[in-house]
This record gives sequence, structure tokens and C-alpha cells, in this order.
Amino acid sequence: MTDPHPGAGASRRRHPLPEPGHVAPGQTLQWLAAGWRMFTARPGVWMIQTVILIVILSALGFVPFLGWAVAPLAFPVLVAGMLAGAQAVDRGQPLRVDHLFDGLRHHAGNLLMIGAFHLFGALLAALIAAAVGGSAALTGMLVGAFAGMGLAAGGMMLAVVVFTVLWVLLVMALWFAPALVMLQDVSPLDAMKLSAQACLSNVLTFVILGVILYVLTWVAMLPAGLGMLVLVPVLAGALYAAWQDTFAERPALPLPAPPASAPAPGPAPDTDHES
Repeated sequence: MTDPHPGAGASRRRHPLPEPGHVAPGQTLQWLAAGWRMFTARPGVWMIQTVILIVILSALGFVPFLGWAVAPLAFPVLVAGMLAGAQAVDRGQPLRVDHLFDGLRHHAGNLLMIGAFHLFGALLAALIAAAVGGSAALTGMLVGAFAGMGLAAGGMMLAVVVFTVLWVLLVMALWFAPALVMLQDVSPLDAMKLSAQACLSNVLTFVILGVILYVLTWVAMLPAGLGMLVLVPVLAGALYAAWQDTFAERPALPLPAPPASAPAPGPAPDTDHES
């Protein structure tokens, strides 16, 4: 019997999962250079996509009561769409504005689940940090005087450190997750695990990348935020290049040519002679 949905079986095949590879710190500059080349290939389309992205996320943020939750849910879907556009450019295909919505057309449920993990992780990190800071402040109030003030201040600093560590771990889990779901059909939870594994096993590389992006973000925000129209597409291309180097399968090396075979021996000469 013919399967009415021929792609359904393939979409359920999650294994074997891609293995994260080793990436050197110097590759961060190569990723950003790749993102810049992708941007300069179609700058107008990329800028239009970025404007639409910012407008959508801003509009979702103003949704009454739920805006704070809806925007994080939608963010991985839109990121996946930009990655689909980067893949099209990388393959020499035309970049379209509606590439931004490929995440809605493909893997929307899994990408929204990544957004849900994003939201839950951020809330959990905030709650844990608040609990640490709040308990320290309460203890300081009970102790009183200068010792209590020092304890409370130390507790607040500890809460900031705890939140920062948890937030960095969350970002590591989210970094490659949209690419793994969108481009390699990995399930959401596996994608976040693999993303965290890749970032932790190449921690120096991604720390350097994070510092560079932090600086570039401040530079992009200086001209009234207009630099983000360039930085966002460059970042999408850099993320695509980083995914390629870290997870994408590389073509196998050609098999070595077999050694030249010796010529087949001819028929043995006839040694029987009539006497």
C-alpha cells in the first residue's frame, strides 16, 4: 500500500543523530566572514527580512498579558526561516523574503517547542536567582546591623552570578537548536542537548564568538540601531556557517584508486613436441 505522506516516515527518522565536531577558535572569524559574504550577495532582501523580523517580535511583545511569553516562542521559528534563507544563498539559489516564514511551513511544532523550552528555561533561571537573592536578603534582615547588610549584598551578587551561569547554559542549548531542527530534522530536546554539547566541548571558540558578537551588537546599536539591519543577517549567515562546520556532514574522501593490476598471464607455451 502506498504511503499517502511519503515524507512522514523520513521526518520521524531522527537517528543517527549528528555528532558535534571540533571547531578551532580561529573559525569564528571565518563564520562572520561567511555571514558577511551572504549578506552582500542580497543585501536588500536580507534587510527587508530583518525589518519584518523586528516588527513581528515587537508586535508580539505588545500582546496584552502574553506578550512577554509569545515573543520567545516565535523567535526560534523566525531564526529557522533566516537559516533557510542562508542555506538557499549557500546553494546558489535566489533569496526570497518569504524564506523568513519557512519555519512556519516546515517543523513549526518542533520550533515552537524550542521556544517553549526557551521561555521555561528563562523563567526557571530567574526563579532560582530570585530564590538565592531573596533568601540571602531575608537572612541579612534577621542578622541585622552591618553583618546582615554584607550578607544581603553578597547574596544579591551570588544571585546575579547564578542567573548569569544559568542564562549562558540556556543560550548554549538554544544556539544550534533551530538549525538542527530546521536543517537536519532533529527533535527539539535532542537538538538542545546537542547544541549544549557542541558549545561546551568547544567552549573557548564560543566564548570568543560571544565576546565578538557582544562588541558588534553595541557598535550596531550606535547609529540609532540601524546597524542591526546588517548585523542580524550577518549573524544568521555566521550561525549557518558555524552549524556547517560543527554538525553538517562533510563529503567523504574519495576512495584510493586500486593499484594497477599486473597483466594477466597468457596461455602457457606448448612444450609437447612430436618426436
